[in-house]
Amino acid sequence: MKALAPLLTAGALAGAAALRARRTPDDLRGEVAVVTGASRGLGLLLASELARNGCQLVICARDSAELDRAAARLRSDGAEVTAVACDVTDEATPDRLVQTALDRYGRLDIVVSNAGIIQVGPVAADTPEQAAATAERIQTAVDTMALAPARLALAALPVMRARGHGRIVTIASIGGKLSVPHLLPYGTAKFAAVGFSEGLRAELGRGPVTVTTVVPGLMRTGSHEQARFTGQAGKEFTWFSLGASAPLISMDAERAAQQIVAAIRERRAEIILTPAGQLVSRVAGLAPGLTSDILHLVQQLALPAGRGGEDETPGHDLDPAVPRPIFDRLTTLGRAAARRFNERPHPTGGS
Repeated sequence: MKALAPLLTAGALAGAAALRARRTPDDLRGEVAVVTGASRGLGLLLASELARNGCQLVICARDSAELDRAAARLRSDGAEVTAVACDVTDEATPDRLVQTALDRYGRLDIVVSNAGIIQVGPVAADTPEQAAATAERIQTAVDTMALAPARLALAALPVMRARGHGRIVTIASIGGKLSVPHLLPYGTAKFAAVGFSEGLRAELGRGPVTVTTVVPGLMRTGSHEQARFTGQAGKEFTWFSLGASAPLISMDAERAAQQIVAAIRERRAEIILTPAGQLVSRVAGLAPGLTSDILHLVQQLALPAGRGGEDETPGHDLDPAVPRPIFDRLTTLGRAAARRFNERPHPTGGS
């Protein structure tokens, strides 16, 4: 307990400083927000929460059928929405989204980079072919979750500076503070996203254009249905699904969306959504060697052995490594979230 005292004290001081740094929340009514990856999960919830705060929306995702369903759902709740089917990794996408906001609403106030991809499995590098496949997965993750947010921020910045007003929001992850086994592509990309977001905040300061880095942990969005798995895919799917569904480990996604939008309104530099995430990120920064040793031990004791293959399988196509009735009972909250937040494949199309 004595060894933890400095960490707890540092955490308390940092928390107090963060509270002092908060400003009076802004009124978002009439502002225009671009949200990427908004067809399902956290992106859909953020779009909904921004709309409840009075924002007009430009939402985007790759799957046009999913995007249309998300837009219809938002409109049924009274939101003003423009949907743009696009791939965030396309270099033309940022300018297209910015121009859509200007053409449709005449302004752009908020950009939220949320689009992501989750790839779960051990590093595959026993052969040149496996190494190349792993490198390709890392490249895909970096393109989606690091380069795409940077391009969108840089495309929006001139418009926001010209108006003297704007907010740039990067949805990172606790994986951008602590890279864990079997999530190497994800951790690589999220570390890069955190670095860009924090650096841009340091350059821009407290306004008039501000940057907020959002650091969620596991959330009950149903994302395990859309994550892609390699290696012993059924076993990887099982442990990830259990973690993404457990109430003591994962966070309610609607509450997370509310907290994120509150941080946007306050123009906070960073929000780490759970006390556990705050503690983990600080311990990892103070004791990186010990942290990596612990994670390596966890991998040896708890995660599936073997090497990842070249093929990826989405979670919704996998069977768990435990009996289905037990799995279904343990993942009740996660499966319910998948149905509610558009993560489960639709029978008429989409992925």
